[in-house]
Amino acid sequence: MSLRPGFAGLILLLLSPGLSAQQPGAYLSDLTWPDAEQRFRDAPIVIVPFGAGAKEHGPHLPLGTDRIVLDWLLQVAVDSMPVIVAPSILHGWFPAFRDFPGTDIADPAVFQQYALQVGEALVRRGARRIVFLNTGISRSTGLPLAIAARELHASTHVPTLLVSWDDLETEETAAIAEQRDGGHADELETSIILVLRPELVHMDRAVTDYQGGPAPAFPGYRPGGFSRTQGDPDFSETGVFGDPRLASVDKGRRALAIMRTQWLKALRGFAAVPTVAPR
Repeated sequence: MSLRPGFAGLILLLLSPGLSAQQPGAYLSDLTWPDAEQRFRDAPIVIVPFGAGAKEHGPHLPLGTDRIVLDWLLQVAVDSMPVIVAPSILHGWFPAFRDFPGTDIADPAVFQQYALQVGEALVRRGARRIVFLNTGISRSTGLPLAIAARELHASTHVPTLLVSWDDLETEETAAIAEQRDGGHADELETSIILVLRPELVHMDRAVTDYQGGPAPAFPGYRPGGFSRTQGDPDFSETGVFGDPRLASVDKGRRALAIMRTQWLKALRGFAAVPTVAPR
């Protein structure tokens, strides 16, 4: 992965005071095979990243929004810990957005097996702990990834962890927002991209869309989506749920600071989990 000019500097300047100028972690794709072999022996964690490379995010945000956030989280990890970051998985299962332009894998079992086999390959090379990072949410792309993590642990006894976007949010994150509801291409997501890639945000196209109002107040998981079919209860003209017009750079910085704290908390805590002896 190559960061665009000024991107890493922006991270350090705005969000990561006190980080060492050195990068204790490494991207697997940047290493030679002898270096990779040594790194696998030494690294406490290997990260398997997933973020949609092309998925709708309203008329104002780029299709690569999830990947932009993924790349930022990976850079935070590499700057902060001696992790190995595997090449990112950019195509996945996200049926809620299937009516809009983008790339997705229609069969969740294919996506699940792909992620599982990537994890298995890394364990065979010496990975002692695997973290699946998902910049989708836990009850969407996180579902097949959770099965992959469970299967990998069951078959190899290597500790696994799945961290999804919503795992990196707190009550403080919700308190940043002024919108009455949200969840996709909304005030907070737009604010984050205003920090990370402002040149790709078209605020003049941002629209408020609450997709029919608040969710019903009853328990249970009810899958939703963004349909382009008139008359469908999930019909959406915009692919937005929330009010991106309320977005700001300040809100984005605050949301990213919380994500960074939660992400490093997850990595540092998981790095201390006991591992089994190599077989």
